[in-house]
Amino acid sequence: MTPNLRRGPARTAAAVLVLSVAAATAACSSGGDSDPSAAAGETDPGEAADVAVLSDDDITAAMETPTELTFWTWVTDIENEVALFEEKYPAIDVEVVNAGQGADEYTKLRTALTAGSGAPDVAQIEYQFIPSFTGADNLLDLRPYGAAELQDQFVDWTWSQVTGADGGVYAYPQDTGPMGMLYREDILSEAGIEPPTTWEEFATAAATLNESNPDVYLTNIASNDAGAWNGLMWQAGSKPFTEVDSDGTVGISLDDDASRKVADYWGGLVADGVVATDPDFTDQWYQGLSNGTYATWLTAAWGPLFLSTAAEGTSGKWRAAPLPQWEGEPVAGNWGGSTSAVMATTKNPIAAAKLAEFINTDPESTQMLANEQFLFPANLGVLEDPDFLAQELDFYGGQQVNQVFSDISATVDTDFTWSPFQDQVFSDWNDTVGTALVEADDVAAATEEWQSRVVDFAETQGFTPAQ
Repeated sequence: MTPNLRRGPARTAAAVLVLSVAAATAACSSGGDSDPSAAAGETDPGEAADVAVLSDDDITAAMETPTELTFWTWVTDIENEVALFEEKYPAIDVEVVNAGQGADEYTKLRTALTAGSGAPDVAQIEYQFIPSFTGADNLLDLRPYGAAELQDQFVDWTWSQVTGADGGVYAYPQDTGPMGMLYREDILSEAGIEPPTTWEEFATAAATLNESNPDVYLTNIASNDAGAWNGLMWQAGSKPFTEVDSDGTVGISLDDDASRKVADYWGGLVADGVVATDPDFTDQWYQGLSNGTYATWLTAAWGPLFLSTAAEGTSGKWRAAPLPQWEGEPVAGNWGGSTSAVMATTKNPIAAAKLAEFINTDPESTQMLANEQFLFPANLGVLEDPDFLAQELDFYGGQQVNQVFSDISATVDTDFTWSPFQDQVFSDWNDTVGTALVEADDVAAATEEWQSRVVDFAETQGFTPAQ
């Protein structure tokens, strides 16, 4: 990864293998007798059991035993962080494997887990896909290895993303994508428009700008990116899912009031022709960022450095701000970010758990993730570091953009849950809401169809949908 490029969220394939409840239960492994997380016992969802933490002697013994681990990740040059781990624990040898990004990795990972062989010890997994692996008992509960004691090192909403209904901790947060607004100061200033701070102001500005120049849109609402749309739902207060109960019941409310508010809002702007609906991360979209077709990009904390490379010729013209607000206190959603999770099938749970912990808590490692791989930090030690916050980016006119997104991160709602079949949820969004955006059709009605499709799919997978 180059110094000016922050990796965006993985593109989600339209169809990725989703394990049914029965198949997943049959295929998964608890990790055998070497897994001390069994000390948690059986608990009902929502009931956090007391879990015995391994002794320092047990951990030391394991870390001094010659061990080979495999780590699947798409982060470029993360071998440098792994080298720090191997320097501290010379008995542990880690093979770093780039198994693909996002859906590519998950397909291989699910295949290996189903086959019972070939899975890594540790894998990088995005927040939204954690439930699809925990639901199949594929991830190791990290509490016996000391994870619960490290909660205060991470942004609170990220910790809720890796914590299960049973109280288990199933991954360490690695990076995040709190959403904000990047805007062309020159374009807005020329049109006499102040950066909008509310969605009402945003709609007015969109109409004003497009009326003054039909070739310029205030923003582009991507018709192919369910991740960005979910981030906007998150900000609006939508609660699309509840965690799966022990009887397989899962709440599905993709068309709740907050979701419909988002759909009505953007559907209206699209129908009025004052925002673009180009698919993102395409040639047309890149050109739109570079040539002034889009005056803002509603993006995540990984966006600023990504944009500085994608639209290099516009340096100095952009600024960063929070998303416009609906009402009340500032609140944000999240788009992207990932974790380090340990597979339940690992034969070396202590060493694997400590690798995931080290990468995301060691001060030198977390600084490298933020300042060399340019991943926006989930670790508070970096996120609150004055040097990190004070970095001034020429591309943004010398603005301290890290400070802007650090402040935004503190406003992300902690109460947002993903489904155990998020691949299908995103695929169905493309076929319903995404299509309605392209065709300037009834987006609210498409949201209802999205809900119906996901409910039907959940039933075919053995879940009991509750609405």
